[in-house]
Amino acid sequence: MAEPFEQILVLDFGSQYTQLITRRCREEGVYSEIAPWDMPLSKIRELNPVGIILSGGPNSVYDTAAPRRWKDLIALNIPILGICYGMQLLVLGYGGEVTPSKHHEYGSASIDPDLTSRLFRDLEKSEPVWMSHGDQVSELPEGWYQTATSDSGIIAAMEHGDKPLFGVQFHPEVSHTKAGSKIIRNFIYLICGAKGGWSMQSFARWTIDNLKEQIGEDNVICAFSGGIDSAVAATLVHRAIGKNLRCILVDNGVLRKDEADQIRSIFDSLFGDNLIVAKAGHEFLADLKGVTDPEKKRRFIGHRFIRVFEREAKKIPGTRYLLQGTLYPDVIESAHSRGPSQTIKTHHNVGGLPKDLGFELIEPLRYLFKDEVRRVGSELGLPFDVVSRHPFPGPGLAVRIMGEVTAKKVALLQEADAIFMEEIHNAGCYNDVSQAFAILLPVKTVGVMGDSRTYENVLALRSVDSRDFMTADFSQLSLELLGKVASRIIAEVRGINRVVYDLTSKPPGTIEWE
Repeated sequence: MAEPFEQILVLDFGSQYTQLITRRCREEGVYSEIAPWDMPLSKIRELNPVGIILSGGPNSVYDTAAPRRWKDLIALNIPILGICYGMQLLVLGYGGEVTPSKHHEYGSASIDPDLTSRLFRDLEKSEPVWMSHGDQVSELPEGWYQTATSDSGIIAAMEHGDKPLFGVQFHPEVSHTKAGSKIIRNFIYLICGAKGGWSMQSFARWTIDNLKEQIGEDNVICAFSGGIDSAVAATLVHRAIGKNLRCILVDNGVLRKDEADQIRSIFDSLFGDNLIVAKAGHEFLADLKGVTDPEKKRRFIGHRFIRVFEREAKKIPGTRYLLQGTLYPDVIESAHSRGPSQTIKTHHNVGGLPKDLGFELIEPLRYLFKDEVRRVGSELGLPFDVVSRHPFPGPGLAVRIMGEVTAKKVALLQEADAIFMEEIHNAGCYNDVSQAFAILLPVKTVGVMGDSRTYENVLALRSVDSRDFMTADFSQLSLELLGKVASRIIAEVRGINRVVYDLTSKPPGTIEWE
């Protein structure tokens, strides 16, 4: 295997901002990965990080069930930066005191940093920061000294006199901390001594080299959906093993209008004519009959998906690997195997797979965010219309039809969704939004068409702007565009008489409704 990238390891103590820490490190040119707070010491040594960041967390360090760890980490003699809760752990680990704050400090604040500290090099005498804590450091341990004070008078930062150990009470990873990127950059380069070099170009080269070594002469089956994730994953593997990659499109009966034909066109332009199309819509719809629970939909589709794959794979001798375009947000949201946060929903790529899979999984994008995947696609020379294509969930329209999925509902949603996409393209804003789609609701309302009363379905439109799909804001589409979309859908799609627009951001909502 090619040498791995140097990395900053982020130990997750449950902060809502943990993913942002990894992103900030990567943006500064060093690979970063999230691990559970209790990752075994042997595994940490194996990863050999150049530095460790302890995330914040929702607990008080004195809570009975709070995650507590510091002694073995300190013994590693690796530079450590504790953020908020992580800082308080370092204080306790060295014998200092943490006490409840008189008031929970949440929101904007300012600090006066010690500009002689390596952590605060090139900062201003006063810096805006983002606070979120209920406890505070009331007494520093022996050997530590204060390096920043907040406008409320609390200890906002500290560092050890002899060891590369640092703590900040605020959150440098969020955009509200103006100099946050500088602070993280100082930790990475001035304190950890990182060399940098992490980029999508270096990732692509490294991944292709490793795939060549891992796969050898074996055959790989790819779950090709035509989306950016599967296109980039397939391209990486194709560059590594060429003709030994065979791709399968499972037509599960819940694709968008004319999707199978569009995917074949995309595939042919990238790899030539060796795409297998497995038409299995009747099987998926039979599995979904009477199913209304979103998690069951995802599990049933996941199981059927693999069964169809197994059936097609038997036609290709020597197939050992199944390639999937799993991304880091999929992993984080589905299982949180790398931290104590709560599971939000099972993703098709990472949840619901039978134990008797029959293939070894290859997931070259497993630790990339969506925007990073797009940059890899650009580095690989993929066409712009592939790189910019909006995400589409593995379970397809099944999770955009609230309630039971039927062939009639699928056809209805396909027509409405196609109109929405067409008008977004016509308005020239498809590439300005991150993801847009329609959702069919299990609700009927009274309407009037001509002189007749109607009692038909409600359709919701959803469009979001997001950088990494971990958070998202609803797109501020023009009322003129939304009105035109609604008018066309109601006029052209028999069975829908009302259209609404979703104004929910993530959080509190998720991007997909199910």
